[in-house]
Order: sequence, then structure tokens, then C-alpha cells
Amino acid sequence: MYTFEATLERIGINPFVFVPDSVLTSLFRDAGRTKGPIPVYGSVNGKAYTQTLIRYQGCWRFYINTVMLPNSPKRIGETVELTIAFDPRDRSLHPDPDFMEALVQVPEAHAVFQSLSPSLRNEIIRYIASLKTSASRTKNIQRAIGFLLGNNRFIGRDKPGR
Repeated sequence: MYTFEATLERIGINPFVFVPDSVLTSLFRDAGRTKGPIPVYGSVNGKAYTQTLIRYQGCWRFYINTVMLPNSPKRIGETVELTIAFDPRDRSLHPDPDFMEALVQVPEAHAVFQSLSPSLRNEIIRYIASLKTSASRTKNIQRAIGFLLGNNRFIGRDKPGR
């Protein structure tokens, strides 16, 4: 676990901090790579988080959301205390078995689902996985199939891929 202090900055509407080069070097070594998003965990001002370290516009930035730091967009310029470490845990998403079965039963929807970008497929999988009751999962699986067939809206989108 690496500890540092940083000033909260903003790019667009997103609060972030720069991670010191010495900490970045250690994280790269721990992760075994220097490219692509790097899964991390730690704390911001003592509050635990699980997040991803991202390279954007040529710089590695650690984005701070409002779950990690309440009112973070209004706290630009504030110095925060952070701990950070590479997170080796598997973060892959596992689709709901009923959703996968529904895709098998409707080959047209399955073909559209496979043609979607990985991030949109993950968004659909994550949404269905987050539902608490089997009734809401069943209802939303049917909505997802309808969406993939172009019949209705789902996850705030009118058509697949948009």
C-alpha cells in the first residue's frame, strides 16, 4: 500500500488527482504492466474505495467520485490523503444465467449482443446483475431482449450501440 497527499484538480467536470511518479512506478511493477487501466484499491481521507487508475491525455489520473469523497466536485483545490495499491482480484463480470439462456433462445438478440462494444455489453450485464429481486431480473431480461431486437428502450438508450 502506497501513501501520498495530492491536490484535487478537475478536468471537464471530473475531479482527479495526479499520482506521484514514484507511486506510479511501484504500481506498474506490481501490476506487471504500464498500459491500459490498472485496477486499484485504497482509501481517500480514510474512506475505502475500489477504483481504476486511467491514462488520459497522456497523463495518469486517479479520478475521485462523490462516493469516494462527498461533494468532490466542490472541493477542487483541497489536499486529500490517499492510499493506493494494485488490486489483483478478478473483476470480470459474470452474466446472469437466465439472461444468457434468454439470449440462446433468441438468436437475433444474441447476434446483436455479440456485435455490441465490450463496454455496452458490460453495462447491460452489470445492470441486470445489480437487480435485487428475481421478479425485477426477469422483467429486465425481457426488456433487454426487446432492446436488442430494437423494440424498446433499455439502460437509457433508444437503440443498441447508441
